[in-house]
Amino acid sequence: MALQSPFFGKRDNEPTGLRHGSPNPNPYANTPAATNTPSVAPVAAQQPASPAATAPRESGGSKLTVGPNIKLKGVEITDCDTLVVEGLVEATMDSRVMQIAERGAFKGSAEIDIAEIHGEFDGNLTVRQKLVIFATGKVTGKIRYGKLVIEEGGQLAGEILFGAVANSKAAMLAKSGLQVA
Repeated sequence: MALQSPFFGKRDNEPTGLRHGSPNPNPYANTPAATNTPSVAPVAAQQPASPAATAPRESGGSKLTVGPNIKLKGVEITDCDTLVVEGLVEATMDSRVMQIAERGAFKGSAEIDIAEIHGEFDGNLTVRQKLVIFATGKVTGKIRYGKLVIEEGGQLAGEILFGAVANSKAAMLAKSGLQVA
C-alpha cells in the first residue's frame, strides 16, 4: 500500500456521512446546537475591514494605476475617477483626478478636474479645477487650467490659458452661435 502524505490524510472530526456522499450535506442541521451556532458569513461581516480595503470605497470611485515599466498606448480611458501614472501612457481621457509619478509620463489629451504632476505631461491638458506641478514635473503642450500651483523647479511650456471652465463654456457657446456676456 502506498503511503499518503499526512496533509491529505483522513480528518478525524469530519462526519462519516460527508465522506460517503450522504444525501444530507449538513449532518448537524437537525441538532439543537445548530440553532445556536452563528454562521461564518455574519462573523466575517462583523470583523472590521482594513483601512486599505475601505479606502477605494471612501474615495468614491474607480482607480487605474499604470505601474512602473508599463506602457499603455493608443487607448481612450473612460469612467476612471483617478488615474495614477507610474509608467508611460499614450491616451485620451476624461477623468476626475490624474496623478503622474516622478518617473511617469502621459502623452495625449486629458480633461480632468485635478492634476498632480511629478513626472511629464505632453499634449492637450484641460484642468477644470487645479493644476499642481511639483519640482520634478514638466508640462508641455496646450494647457488650460482653473487654478495653477507650480513648485520651485517645476516646468510649464506651450500655449497656456487661464480659466479652463470659462473658456470651455465660451467655446461651446460660440459653436452654437450664442454670445458670451
